[in-house]
Amino acid sequence: MSDRKRIDPRLVPPGIGHNGGPPLQSRYSWKAVCWRKAQAKAWKSPPPEVVRRRCKRAAELGMTYREYTLEILERGRHL
Repeated sequence: MSDRKRIDPRLVPPGIGHNGGPPLQSRYSWKAVCWRKAQAKAWKSPPPEVVRRRCKRAAELGMTYREYTLEILERGRHL
């Protein structure tokens, strides 16, 4: 082994031609943006009539409103 210390690659400055942009794997990636938008759209508050109907059906099945809504979102159809 050499006496040289290992340098953490994250601490080495970028080379010539690097634009200094963010890393490609970050929480701001396109995939993450699309996921957050889809999740916000899916959990958007439905009209009160829909909430009442889902609550009633969830109670009949012995589930919570959230569990029932997750099943609807997962399967794409009502139970």
